[in-house]
Amino acid sequence: MTEGDTATGLLGWQLSAGLCSEHPVHVRHLILGGRRCRYRIVQLVTGRGRRATARLPPGPQPPPRWRGWLLVPVAVFTFLLLLAPRMHAASVRLLSYSQFLTAVQHAGVKTAEIDPTGHVAGTLAGGAAYSSHIPTAITQGGQLASLLQQHHVQITGLQAGTSFGAVAFLFLPLILFVALFWLLGRRAARGLSGGLMGIGSSRAKVYDSDRPATRFADVAGYDGAKAEVAEVVDFLKNPGRYAAAGAVGPRGVLLAGPPGTGKTLIARAVAGEAEVPFLALSGSSFVELFVGVGASRAQDLFATARKQAPAIIFIDEIDAIGGRRGASVLGNDEREQTLNQLLAEMDGFDPATGVVVIAAINRPETLDPALLRPGRFDREVEIGLPNRIERAAILAVHVRGKRLDPGVGLDLIARGTPGFSGADLANLMNEATIVAVRDHRQVVSAADFEEARDRILLGRREASNALRPQEKHSVAVHEAGHALVAVLSEHADPVAKVTILPAGQALGATEQLPADDRRLYPESYLTDSLAVRLGGRAAERLVLGEASTGAADDLSGATQLAVKMVRDWGLSPRLGPIGYTPAGPGYLGEGEPRGRPYAEGTQRAIDEEVARLLADAEARATRLLESSRAGLDALTTLLVERETISGQDIAEMLMELDTEPAAIGSQTHQEREEPGGASS
Repeated sequence: MTEGDTATGLLGWQLSAGLCSEHPVHVRHLILGGRRCRYRIVQLVTGRGRRATARLPPGPQPPPRWRGWLLVPVAVFTFLLLLAPRMHAASVRLLSYSQFLTAVQHAGVKTAEIDPTGHVAGTLAGGAAYSSHIPTAITQGGQLASLLQQHHVQITGLQAGTSFGAVAFLFLPLILFVALFWLLGRRAARGLSGGLMGIGSSRAKVYDSDRPATRFADVAGYDGAKAEVAEVVDFLKNPGRYAAAGAVGPRGVLLAGPPGTGKTLIARAVAGEAEVPFLALSGSSFVELFVGVGASRAQDLFATARKQAPAIIFIDEIDAIGGRRGASVLGNDEREQTLNQLLAEMDGFDPATGVVVIAAINRPETLDPALLRPGRFDREVEIGLPNRIERAAILAVHVRGKRLDPGVGLDLIARGTPGFSGADLANLMNEATIVAVRDHRQVVSAADFEEARDRILLGRREASNALRPQEKHSVAVHEAGHALVAVLSEHADPVAKVTILPAGQALGATEQLPADDRRLYPESYLTDSLAVRLGGRAAERLVLGEASTGAADDLSGATQLAVKMVRDWGLSPRLGPIGYTPAGPGYLGEGEPRGRPYAEGTQRAIDEEVARLLADAEARATRLLESSRAGLDALTTLLVERETISGQDIAEMLMELDTEPAAIGSQTHQEREEPGGASS
């Protein structure tokens, strides 16, 4: 609340003890009437002492404390009622009919109460209670009555039937058990948001006064995306300014991008910045076993948002309910009903109510077209992978509260992490801190970041995973071939580091770091990249006389790149300018198309062109290595001695050999070696 807030702006607030402790408005007085009062009078004081009073609807009354303690005496009383008949029966002496007659004849019976069924009970001469049963079939002529009178036994006859007290005593334990189960059922129903009757209610979490602490300042980079979302928030906060110009605010904003790029973080920042209710939930919360539940929850969600309008609804992973209808042969009635209800709610509510839907997704190409049309999701904001400047800004956010060595350069780290998302950079910072703690240090150095990056990209280095001398030499030859072809290729990325230390499943790695992030890849760069990928295999065949399984990952990556060049990018003279690129941005990776949109003959031509590109690339790599055989041998020897060398070391070595390097400097293209052809 700001200093200019008035009582009118406070009427929609719902305060609780947990919210007041964190909100900047302090509760000065809280005056409650009786339990039947209609309003709560709350006097609030802003941070500068200005007061504002508001009448708020009464919140739900907490249950009295005695209700919980009531279960204890009820349980004890029920136990005693069940145990009382057994205790009474244990204190009564049971007599057979013969024993009863003998006791009467010896004047041992004082009283006798006899009912029509023949049951007799009473007290003995000593005061003890007894119980017996008279066999009515052998009782004749009142002989028993005469015998009892002769021995002065006080006889009492009982009427047939059962008293109300006996019936109540019999059914009281059952009534208590039923009441106990009813009470426990009500408590369980409240814990399940209304029990079975509340299964169709919305699962959205409402952020009103208790908003997240995330702000737009905590989201580094993505200035364009933040401006788009901030404009929506501003429209809800100041609708009059847009209405004066005749503008209508968007009804929906779709945040699309790869995983870990900060879509949910931006939504949390919206919740922190917005001064309107923010309802957040995931797309999977609509999915339920029962058909129709998802549609009911969607209806309840928008009904709740309309009551609190202006409001923002955030749906994370909306593809769980917004997938294209008819895409599956089996179908899904529950999901389609939920989608239909969502379409009706987004297109049916009055835009004047000020309800905006923000959704996040990794696969926008799978959404139903009806959901993406104007009037529903008017804007699609792409949250892509950050560039070098944005990565440096993201790292600056994550290093807050960390102690860094003066030699740590965030810009250099950003240049060494192309393709990293915001979540990857946060993980990199955490891994670097763990490396420092492992070495009993509190200051994070540049070497910690480098080790953490290798840990993320390659895997953990194990001291026990040492190579034999022959394997070490083979890996050195392989990595020297990669590095030397990259250095001698004009359009290849500069070499940053070469190592033959095993990490994870990789036996070695050659890292290339471009000076800047690339958005466009010319054909010359792609052909050089193919040659670099096959340079390790070419070096093995040139030096060792045969290839090994260590080039399995190189062959796989080179084949995928060649297929894209021929099939998707039209870089084959034989096929010409034809592209069969899969639809969609492919934020989760581009898989093979479900159905080939071309004939078998085209597929055969694609395979032949891919084989030609790979053969040409290997031949070109072989020619480069043969022309600089001395450099290959010297680089192999240097790798065996040092195990890890930098691009500067390679440049100095080639200068000594009078070999002109084409590309030495600083991006991370990694060539990995996997034992047995395994892919990491």
